[in-house]
Amino acid sequence: MLIVRTAIAVVLSGYALFLVMRHNMHMFQLNGYKNDEHIRWIKKNIRQQWLLGFGLLLAIPRIFFPLWGLDIAIWLTLLLDIVVYRAMHRMNSKKKLVYTPRVKRMIATIIILVAAVIVPVVIFFGIKPVAGVLMTLVSLQLIMNIVANVINHPMEKAVSNHFINDAKRMLKARPDLKIIGVTGSYGKTSMKFYLQTLLQSRYNVLVTPGNFNTPLGVTRTVREHLKPTHEIFICEMGARRVGEIKEICDMVHPDLGIITSVGPQHLETFFSMENIQKTKFELADAIPEEGMVFLNGDNEYIREKATEYPKKMFYFTDEATDSASDEASVNGSDNGKISRSSDVCLSGYRATDISVSQFGTEFTVVAPNGDTERFQMKLIGAHNVINVVGAIAAANYMGISLKELKIPVRKIQPVEHRMQMKEHGLVTIIDDAYNSNPVGSKAAVETLAMFDGIRILVTPGMVELGDKEEEYNFKFGTYAAHCCDYILLVGRRHTVPIREGVLSEKFPEEKCLVYDKLEDALAYAYAIKGQGHKYILLENDLPDNY
Repeated sequence: MLIVRTAIAVVLSGYALFLVMRHNMHMFQLNGYKNDEHIRWIKKNIRQQWLLGFGLLLAIPRIFFPLWGLDIAIWLTLLLDIVVYRAMHRMNSKKKLVYTPRVKRMIATIIILVAAVIVPVVIFFGIKPVAGVLMTLVSLQLIMNIVANVINHPMEKAVSNHFINDAKRMLKARPDLKIIGVTGSYGKTSMKFYLQTLLQSRYNVLVTPGNFNTPLGVTRTVREHLKPTHEIFICEMGARRVGEIKEICDMVHPDLGIITSVGPQHLETFFSMENIQKTKFELADAIPEEGMVFLNGDNEYIREKATEYPKKMFYFTDEATDSASDEASVNGSDNGKISRSSDVCLSGYRATDISVSQFGTEFTVVAPNGDTERFQMKLIGAHNVINVVGAIAAANYMGISLKELKIPVRKIQPVEHRMQMKEHGLVTIIDDAYNSNPVGSKAAVETLAMFDGIRILVTPGMVELGDKEEEYNFKFGTYAAHCCDYILLVGRRHTVPIREGVLSEKFPEEKCLVYDKLEDALAYAYAIKGQGHKYILLENDLPDNY
């Protein structure tokens, strides 16, 4: 009879182990394969996986006492694991687990570890403790990916070094290739694609696709996409820790650099604004003497740090439409009004006479040599002007006249999930779902406010802001209250401070509703009755690990 009981435990635990391992591997991948980030995630979300702890409590006595009652309790727990983790897999579907070579190697390591425990147990102790051991191994999948990552570290380091060195070799063989590094707390992906649109009117341009902004993402871009015909390589550089921009710069050696912003992004891993500022300027440190770094003059943190760099070119907007005011207000400075530091002379490319409507934006650019040109673009919102002016500045510096850039600027398209408008009959979706930040979220609701119709905000709020997260979300709620007719919040835990901020501005409580799922919020938004066109702003979309 013990054989049958053990066989049932083997079948159930085998399936449960796979499901639990897959879920935790998925979360580990979303946490960037970083052990410390994943440990923080486990601490925050331990209640989601309480069943594993309960299973461990059953497993330990079962190892020593092969009792019927313990076997039945273990079977029921494993069945619950199967049901729960299947359901979690269906829910966590925004960005599915990608079975990369690294993931496959980690899974192989975990399977070897499981076998290394089971086989000696059976050899030395027989099948009596097997059910308890299997239940233990299922529960330990909570941390097994961390163990596998530590074991695989030397191999992973060797693999990545091989690919990185190959990419370095390819770049070194192309001394004629002009490399432009783009970084910033936010705006870097938009800047990258705007600059591509402008430069490809004259040059053959390669850009890092999507979010390929890590050392391995840049490596893949070079190894898989770099062609002898490419004249310019625009390299987006992302970072979550000090030193990560320098790591990419040491690989690609940029000739020019663009820093789009410095702001409170990934504070959970940077820990301070000083660290973020220092990391973004690692790009400026890497630019050679004959190169140039383009700096967003509307950004307070950039202006402050810029005094250390003599070789620089600012791009900025008129004081009246200064996005620095947005930055100051979300950071709590002087009610949103700041003046540019007197010790920083803002010479460079200036945008003036900005005119914004729900159909697009117009502005005039004044170059350092006095040339001026009027530009039109489809992008909505004054906050988009600063990145386009930065792209114009870099393209003009590389030999394309302002007049020649007029048509390319008209061709600029919204970047996916970044204030991207999608028409659905009498409803317009404004998709700003990618990685919201304090400055961008304020600009997004202020853009929503200028539309003539029923203005609906759907948001789960902002994350990765460390100790400031509640404060920034509260402020976001206060801004949204003055810009929206309806505010639909997704998720009860993260949105509490937003709702408090909304209601503090005397916004009607019956029009600020909280939903557990995005689908439910959207269903309500579509069902809202009233006169006029509906504009639904989707502000941020939390990844599955949130």
